[in-house]
Amino acid sequence: MAKKIFILDAYALIFRAYYAFINRPIVNSKGLTTSAIFGFTNTLLEVLLKEKPNNIAVAIDYPAANFRHKMFEAYKANRSATPEDIKLSVPYIKEILKALNIPIYEVEGYEADDTIGTLSKKAEKAGYQVFMMTPDKDFAQLVSENIFMYKPKRTGDESEILGVKEVLDKFGIENPLQVIDILGLWGDTADNIPGAPGIGEKTSQKLIEDYGSIENLLNNTDKLKGKIKESLENNREQILMSKTLATIKLDVPVDFSEQETTLQKPDVDKINEIFQNLEFKMLMNKFEKYINLNFTKTLENGQKNEIILTSPPSIQKKLEYQQGDLFASMGVDISSTKKTINDFPINYNIVTSEKEISELINLLSNSPEFCFDTETTNIKPTEAELVGISFSITENQAYYVPISANYEKAVLEISKFKAILQDKTKLKIGQNLKYDIIVLNNYSISVEPPFFDTMIAHYLIEPDHRHNMDYLAETFLDYKTIKIEELIGKNGKNQLNMRDVLPENIKNYACEDADITLKLKNILLPKLIENNLLEIFNNIEMPLIKVLANIEINGVNIDSQEIILYSKKLQKELVIVEEKIHQTAGEKFNIASPKQLGIILFEKLKVISNPKLTKTKQYSTGEEILDKLKGTHEIIDLILDYRSLAKLISTYVEPLPSLVYSKTNRLHTSYNQAVASTGRLSSTSPNLQNIPIKEERGREIRKSFIARNENYTFLSADYSQVELRIMAHLSEDENMIKAFNDNEDIHTATAAKIFNKQILEVSKNERSQAKSANFGIIYGISAFGLAENIGISRKDAKTLIDNYFLTYPKVKEYMDKSIQNARETGYAITIFGRKRNLSDINSQNQLIRSMAERNAINAPIQGASADIIKIAMINIYNKFEEKNLKSKMILQVHDELNFDVFNDELEIVKEIVKFEMENAVKLKVNLLVDIGIGKNWLEAH
Repeated sequence: MAKKIFILDAYALIFRAYYAFINRPIVNSKGLTTSAIFGFTNTLLEVLLKEKPNNIAVAIDYPAANFRHKMFEAYKANRSATPEDIKLSVPYIKEILKALNIPIYEVEGYEADDTIGTLSKKAEKAGYQVFMMTPDKDFAQLVSENIFMYKPKRTGDESEILGVKEVLDKFGIENPLQVIDILGLWGDTADNIPGAPGIGEKTSQKLIEDYGSIENLLNNTDKLKGKIKESLENNREQILMSKTLATIKLDVPVDFSEQETTLQKPDVDKINEIFQNLEFKMLMNKFEKYINLNFTKTLENGQKNEIILTSPPSIQKKLEYQQGDLFASMGVDISSTKKTINDFPINYNIVTSEKEISELINLLSNSPEFCFDTETTNIKPTEAELVGISFSITENQAYYVPISANYEKAVLEISKFKAILQDKTKLKIGQNLKYDIIVLNNYSISVEPPFFDTMIAHYLIEPDHRHNMDYLAETFLDYKTIKIEELIGKNGKNQLNMRDVLPENIKNYACEDADITLKLKNILLPKLIENNLLEIFNNIEMPLIKVLANIEINGVNIDSQEIILYSKKLQKELVIVEEKIHQTAGEKFNIASPKQLGIILFEKLKVISNPKLTKTKQYSTGEEILDKLKGTHEIIDLILDYRSLAKLISTYVEPLPSLVYSKTNRLHTSYNQAVASTGRLSSTSPNLQNIPIKEERGREIRKSFIARNENYTFLSADYSQVELRIMAHLSEDENMIKAFNDNEDIHTATAAKIFNKQILEVSKNERSQAKSANFGIIYGISAFGLAENIGISRKDAKTLIDNYFLTYPKVKEYMDKSIQNARETGYAITIFGRKRNLSDINSQNQLIRSMAERNAINAPIQGASADIIKIAMINIYNKFEEKNLKSKMILQVHDELNFDVFNDELEIVKEIVKFEMENAVKLKVNLLVDIGIGKNWLEAH
């Protein structure tokens, strides 16, 4: 069997990794964006583990002009500047490769492509099977019997290996070398290789299929006609130069060394140090597997002498091996990256006797604050049974109290702690306290503030990061927690319930939760103060916990029969639309199959002549594509209608009845306070924020959300254009402020000014355009985006935007100032002090920078909007409690609050809700709230 060598195209894999995480970058606790380093290293370790190559090498571009630049000055001139995060990542990647003892080839005057091409051919001659690891199509020209392209996997896809057959099939050619001719004709916008103007990928493939090479094609242009002939004859020299530019050199001055590229034992201490510094826990586990796979010894008894990463008994690094110190002879030295429960002088106790419980209550009574955590049977708090509760007052010391499975007995047991948990003078500390509050409410305990929630604290400090306890423990305490799977097993039918685990076995897990959370509080509190976030934490986020807990406890009544009937109605409509689609197509096919749909649309019906293809060479039939094709053929509108119906049924209508909790006969959604980086709340199980409102069918779903009984009325209160009002306040634009304070319709007022008309002269279409401008511009929409949204030319869209800024000049000033402030500080901030970190605001890459600039403009608006409704919720809840009302707040959806109102309290509730929402904050413009009532949500809204 031939030996295998993998040669990696460094920059291609680095860029690929960086952009894979562009919407959710990986940032460590030191603020370093590690997306590119993580992605590249993860791909590298994956291939080492999966493919087990004998040899490996990495090629990287030399950081200066190469021979192609000398040949064609504009080569790669169109490329954006390399993102700063990638520039910062490359030295780390080189350091990792050096520690792994993987050679890096970087040859002056040449690109990595040429180095890889030369090494590949030399390795092939030396008897190797060569795998060029890159997603770059240019390498297809090098493929031979023993040289392959290895395209690393993406999410959900397996790695792809392209040999001679695959390349020939892909390009429709007879020899892989003809790829050069196709690339020479086609050109390459990324590398700024001009090619033949007007000749694209498919035409290039067809021409080379017919004529074999560029040279032969240019010698036979007399057999061609039209624009193709004209392009070839007028650009002969450019095309020949493009072929040369696309040709990968095979004579780079670099030698292939079998010895140098052979897998060698890594510098484990160095890797450990780098990964620990970068906080690459998962990669440390993969690295351990790689070491054990390649560098372990087999003992005399046939056992593998594997390395196990374990916790050091002290802060100093100490190594433990499964078989004593036998690895010492190999010089392998692996240290644990995280401390565990074994590394501290802990005092964790199980509390069961009356005396022990009395002593614990006494301890808690004498402390101004304590941390607590519940152990339960269900991740949904409204349905969870209490298994136990843990407390911690002092670091490294905690107590676990098991609770009976018998409900009546459990109520008596937990009631001993009721006074402590309801004491309004004591600070209650927890991680995701809302969950614990709801669970304890099931046992007649109302946990009272003040609160300190470590999850929310970290969310305010680093809104774009993860906030779970395991992540926080590893980031701030360098600590690895006990995983629940160690107690109940992995997900699956054999997984235990926490109730099935002996209290003695739960003790350390439960006590650790309380202890670690207390330690995190002691770290995060100074960080809140340092970042000027304590006020928003104490005055908005912490009081909101109790409000959200009560909303979830209240739940909302669902008319299951109504929604089942609606489901049947939609199903009938779906069948009718499906039949119309089949009739229009002239045959039956699977509408849900992108492949079958693509064939119908673009081959049979020929809806358009140049359909877009996916990376797998199938026709693109996504929502965005079909939206642009509206009006081209009647089948397009039918398919969009079919998809809309199918989504309504599967996502909303069918699941809702099954989510009703049998004990309450109500739907209890879960509100997420630490997900959206803007500060907005989100909801799950179900996601009520996404229930459609714009289309009639979607609105009908709201009819099934009803008041709890005939003694109650559904009330909906909705802020009117709150984000535009915030923009008016922040920009201090006189025209916008006046329009709002004069109670003008802002979209009509905007249209009147943009189009230089009187308000009564504004047409419906002009108002619609102004509305798109009002909302689009505050989110940084471009002329192209606005043109797409409202169906006008890009020129007209630019004129509309220009006129908008002439109408509201201070809006433009505000936007420019927001970007400038973010450049100077690195973040955007709301009027309440909420921050959104914008690490890419000074990026030299235009795409990345413009995304950060849009966030700099709208984060203060969205964040303020989120905080305003939160303040209103807190104040309304407090007023309801103060007046001891039966009415309940039951839903929050975007800028809207919904209530179950006891009929006798309707007037006072309307008065409270309107006042508190409109006076949550004092702005330069009035806040306006629309209130509606009805038997159900649809009627009320």
